[in-house]
Amino acid sequence: MPRYYVNNQSQDNGDHEVHVLGCYWLKLATSTLDLGDHSTCRTAVATAKKVYSTANGCATCSPDCHTS
Repeated sequence: MPRYYVNNQSQDNGDHEVHVLGCYWLKLATSTLDLGDHSTCRTAVATAKKVYSTANGCATCSPDCHTS
């Protein structure tokens, strides 16, 4: 199962992006929260929403969970 992280720094639009380990954009994040292993991005985003209500899937590594 892939490991997911949420960026503690919000985007300009207020979203906290959820990334899969190895994502290019995750490498650029300076502060992240480890969400653990998840079988889908949906459960990872749901876990992140417990901390950040504006959590959103990364358009690059979690496009199925990305909302505009």
